[in-house]
Amino acid sequence: MARIKLAYIGGGSTRAPGTMASLIDQGENFQGSEVVLIDLDCERLQVVKALAEKMARTHDIDLTISATTDRRAGLVDCDAVLSSFRPGGFEARHLDEKIPLKHGIIGQETQGPGGFFMALRSIHVIRGVTEDMEAICPNAWLFNYTNPINIVSEAVTHHTEITMVSLCEGPIIFPRHIALAADLDPDRVDAVMIGLNHGSWTVRHLYDGEDMIPLLRDAYEQKRKDPTVDPKNLRLLWLAAQMGTIPASYFQYYYFREEILAELQAKPTTRSQDILASFPDYWTHYREQAASDSPKLNPARSRGGVHELELAIDVMDAVFNNRHEVWPVNVPNRGAITDFPDDRVVEVPGYVDRHGIRPLAQGNLPPQTAGLVKMLGEYQALTAQAAWGGGRREAVQALASNPLVMSLAKAETLYDELAAAHKAHLPERLLYDAREGACV
Repeated sequence: MARIKLAYIGGGSTRAPGTMASLIDQGENFQGSEVVLIDLDCERLQVVKALAEKMARTHDIDLTISATTDRRAGLVDCDAVLSSFRPGGFEARHLDEKIPLKHGIIGQETQGPGGFFMALRSIHVIRGVTEDMEAICPNAWLFNYTNPINIVSEAVTHHTEITMVSLCEGPIIFPRHIALAADLDPDRVDAVMIGLNHGSWTVRHLYDGEDMIPLLRDAYEQKRKDPTVDPKNLRLLWLAAQMGTIPASYFQYYYFREEILAELQAKPTTRSQDILASFPDYWTHYREQAASDSPKLNPARSRGGVHELELAIDVMDAVFNNRHEVWPVNVPNRGAITDFPDDRVVEVPGYVDRHGIRPLAQGNLPPQTAGLVKMLGEYQALTAQAAWGGGRREAVQALASNPLVMSLAKAETLYDELAAAHKAHLPERLLYDAREGACV
């Protein structure tokens, strides 16, 4: 079994205890390994460290766990770096969600102007991470969960030599979720999704070996007039029934834009505020378990559930233990999807072993879906370029190309307001307008 040194950037986050639980659950594959938890909050790092050490001991897993706020020190001699952080925290996410709504644009974590500014903040930090890696552990893998993962990957893969894969459970979860919405057994679903992260569609959708779409169409017809059905589930069933392919749930923001905008504007709180309200209980639970002799995470009191970032652990295992497995990955296309350039980061099944990750050829996106996905791909490439080295002009160009914006006037207004709100988390060049000679 592989013995590695893993640096976990974001190791003091609310998801970190669940992530360590995922690693410990597969701990037999990493016996004798070392994990360095890296974060800005020393007190929370110590909570996660104490909790993880006790969970490992309880499960008889040999892990050496340390914690530091010094990123460069934590990266020394690393074989792998796990990135899962949120620059500005949920307070910044609240601004991403709230400010666009004032201008009649959907506010969301990874989509639209909110996702755009999360990308600017994340890439500002990840650029420093990769510079540190190039100086300290240039041969280490970067396993990225920092959102928006496609845009972060676009930036890193075009500007560094770091070996990187970005990961998201969406391609596994979305078909299972829609099966549950249709009152079907998710364990009988066999599906493959391709496209972009949070922007993929199925090219295989089988239920007990037969086409699943007729079952989804029947379910939609049965449920469409039932007022008790969750509107989100009904929208996804309708979208799958009409398009003949299962969507990532994020497509609801594009195909049902007006309805969702109205719902978000009418809601008294943003999603980030709802999550922040649960934070005290999360940390109370983590501290309680860290003080316990036999800690056990409660899914209802843990951010994201008991096991987090499981796919990252699966893919690490496949790489470092040479498993020869296929997993959903976000990597440069290299011909896997014919709708995209070879260097565009796409979400596809990838063959994983000690030699790396090879995206598997999938052909075309379903033609009825390709236009929007390709548009999102171009927007993401522009955003990655602007975030890595551009200024205000390039950033506004990218934001204006987002399908939820598509207005130069709104793009400029949104950009200036959000840039001012996030000023502390952005490089100065993104605040500077070369045409006006002034800062936002």
